[in-house]
Amino acid sequence: FPSLSGNDNSEALPESIPSAPGTLPHFMEEPDDAYIIKSNPIVLRCKAMPAMQIFFKCNGEWVHQNEHVSEESMDETTGLKVREVFINVTRQQVEDFHGPEDYWCQCVAWSHLGTSKSRKASVRIAYLRKNFEQDPQGKEVPIEGMIVLHCRPPEGVPAAEVEWLKNEEPIDSNLDENIDTRADHNLIIRQARLSDSGNYTCMAANIVAKRRSMSATVVVYVNGGWSSWTEWSNCNARCGRGWQKRSRTCTNPAPLNGGAFCEGMSVQKITCTSLCPVDGNWEVWSEWSVCSPECEHLRVRECIAPPPRNGGKYCEGLSQESENCTEGLCIQDKKPLHEIKSQNIETASDIALYSGLGAAVIAVAVLVVGVTLYRRSQSEYGVDVIDSSALTGGFQTFNFKTVRQGNSLLLNSSLQPDLTVSRTYSGPICLQDPMDKELMTESSLFNPLSDIKVKVQSSFMVSLGVTERAEYHGKGHSGTFPHGNSRAFGTMQARNKATYIQNLSSISTRSELKTTAIFGHLGGRLVVPNTGVSLLIPHGAIPEESSWEIYLAITQKESSLQPEGTDVLLGPEVTCGPPELAVSTPFALTIPHCAEVNSEHWNIHLKKRSQQGKWEEVMSVEEETTSCYCLLDPYACHILLNSFGTYALIGEPISDCAVRQLKVAVFGCLSCNSLDYNLRVYCMDNTPCAFQEVVLDERLQGGQLLEEPKLLHFQGNTFSLQISVLDIPPFLWRIKPFTACQEVPFSRVWCSSQKPLHCAFSLERYTPATTQLSCKICVRQVKGHEQILQIQTSILENERETITFFAHDDSNFPAQMGPKAFKIPYSIRQRICATFDTPNAKGKDWQMLAQKNSINRNLSYFATQSSPSAVILDLWEARHQHDGDLDSLACALEEIGRTHSKISDITETEIEEPDFNYSRQNGL
Repeated sequence: FPSLSGNDNSEALPESIPSAPGTLPHFMEEPDDAYIIKSNPIVLRCKAMPAMQIFFKCNGEWVHQNEHVSEESMDETTGLKVREVFINVTRQQVEDFHGPEDYWCQCVAWSHLGTSKSRKASVRIAYLRKNFEQDPQGKEVPIEGMIVLHCRPPEGVPAAEVEWLKNEEPIDSNLDENIDTRADHNLIIRQARLSDSGNYTCMAANIVAKRRSMSATVVVYVNGGWSSWTEWSNCNARCGRGWQKRSRTCTNPAPLNGGAFCEGMSVQKITCTSLCPVDGNWEVWSEWSVCSPECEHLRVRECIAPPPRNGGKYCEGLSQESENCTEGLCIQDKKPLHEIKSQNIETASDIALYSGLGAAVIAVAVLVVGVTLYRRSQSEYGVDVIDSSALTGGFQTFNFKTVRQGNSLLLNSSLQPDLTVSRTYSGPICLQDPMDKELMTESSLFNPLSDIKVKVQSSFMVSLGVTERAEYHGKGHSGTFPHGNSRAFGTMQARNKATYIQNLSSISTRSELKTTAIFGHLGGRLVVPNTGVSLLIPHGAIPEESSWEIYLAITQKESSLQPEGTDVLLGPEVTCGPPELAVSTPFALTIPHCAEVNSEHWNIHLKKRSQQGKWEEVMSVEEETTSCYCLLDPYACHILLNSFGTYALIGEPISDCAVRQLKVAVFGCLSCNSLDYNLRVYCMDNTPCAFQEVVLDERLQGGQLLEEPKLLHFQGNTFSLQISVLDIPPFLWRIKPFTACQEVPFSRVWCSSQKPLHCAFSLERYTPATTQLSCKICVRQVKGHEQILQIQTSILENERETITFFAHDDSNFPAQMGPKAFKIPYSIRQRICATFDTPNAKGKDWQMLAQKNSINRNLSYFATQSSPSAVILDLWEARHQHDGDLDSLACALEEIGRTHSKISDITETEIEEPDFNYSRQNGL
């Protein structure tokens, strides 16, 4: 054999040796195709019998003898020599080869009879690219439609095999005949089912690595279908022309996963005519019948003049009458009838006589006792009590006076009451200042009247408990009060106390978000903390020498106002009162709203609930009226009103571009299982009160706000809302199946009736050592706005960063009375009103004041007010309760040219007036 030593491999081995009788070498094992993974060499082997030598030839060249590893053995059956040879092929050898074909090797075996060659084995470097040539794309398909998800795996050697995952679980097409994954790596679902909705991922793998494609979200939606029509209703008119209707619902099937709502009308009406009911009437009585043996005769009548028809009423009364027909002369049992009756009459007369005498005795006794008690009470209390039951309730005026000269004071502590007399005084006593409160709560004031219940309701009010229905006035001569306090009581002017108390009790049971305070002539401001709802009572709105307990409340439960069609409730239902209070100037009510203000897309109405519980429209925001005024700011509506009650804002979308602003907030908390963590995503109206409701609920559940809320512009275009969790750390957390993406139909978001939309996601960490969570929450409207919240938090409470809930925390000042409630000092306000209420040659100056304050609409409302400038400034106070931007107001005045210096330049001495004791605030 030629030498294979050294580097001389050019001399070729003989292809064959002269034949001799026998067998050529037979390969028992030939080299296989192989792949080099990373930098690991591969081993090629040959095994032949009978074989004297075996050598490898790679790419047409002999492999050096030193690179062969040879083993020799003897076949026990044939006794022939068996030889096995190994060689290593490295990555460097393959990379250095540059030929027209792949790197290959084959082995050649020799025997005494000749040579044999094995098959060629190729050697290739294995790899798998990172990027897919085509990722699957998400789809929205109708139910029973075909789903085709395309996947072209990354280039690789050997070619990658493809596997499909649904919600991280492998798909086995052998178990589901509806799914085919064999066609060129594509996933085909022949008829989509609701259960086919989910996140699909294409997995590519070979001997080197595995690769994941981007997840494709498949949503199988159901378009709504109409149910069958109901039967026609009865005609709504009992008599004459009316209408009847029938209805159907979009529930066959109901739209699901963003499917289209049914087209067409859900209600049909047709006219109808009902026969008018005719009530029956009696005919005239018949003639009396012949006198019977019982000495009676009869007469009858029938209900036929006319008879009742079409559901009319039957005749009332008897259809038959009988009476004695002999005037008492008829004989019964051998006696005249009048003798029998006279005995009965005598017995009945005796009973009536004795009964009358007994009743007279009892009446006289009661009268004597009543007179005695009355005189006794008059002598001891010295008070004339005048019955005021004609007054239906309300706050009554109390004047306590002595009646007789020389009597002790009415409320003297030494006077002992007669406990047998039960007399109570109804109606609260309302005082004017804290000195009155101190006076009235002295023990000597109430000790004599131990049966009167005393309750101090606030700093200015003392109310007397009512134990009887009747109401009284105390009346007498003027005198002095105990301890030398000679102060007269101010009168509390009010009406319908029963209604007032009933309204307060209904608010306390229906709502928890409420504020109350006592207001007088100086006015003030009420705020429901952290809700954006406030009430401004201007100076002078309440008459002098009177005070009222005014309340402001938000209905937290389901609103009684049910919008029609696509109309939506844009803010909270707000109640202010008492309703019987009449103000001399309009008060300002501020209600937050969630509409993106645009008159081309929204028609916004103000509605008020009547005493019967029905909602009536007050006005449209764009309407010209002199009854009230609405100023619509981007996030709140300021309303000038003259009557208290329950109000709400309703939005009617004019186009699909109408935007309802939603606030998106994410809360999180650990569940009972320490490895689970719950994420709760809320989509609520962008109003502070809606957010406060969510915050209160989350505090009860132990939830924490994980990221500052963001604003989502949700359009009225019937497209659904999708909420998904993205970028969860794969080796630290995992999300429960079927929860990574959730879809909410449009109708549920748009017509939420003030209820916050809530979606929950359940995450599980692999080990308790994982304390950090990082992910993204994507909230998007299909074909609309999208917001992504980046969550980066610690699940341990002591390590979590606190996020502020409210930009303006006004919980410490729910009520402000008097001058401190207003940003503009009263003296400056008077000067502004005196200046701008005066007309000049160019017109009313208050109109320029309104224009500089962006009030350009419905100016006729201000023209009807006694002081238009004062009402404009009240509106400015309501709009600037948080910022109090007096500099901008001063600049507006300067631009008009009627005021030449800023308000903030006025000295402190000019502002502080003895009547009001104003203090410098906000730079004044």
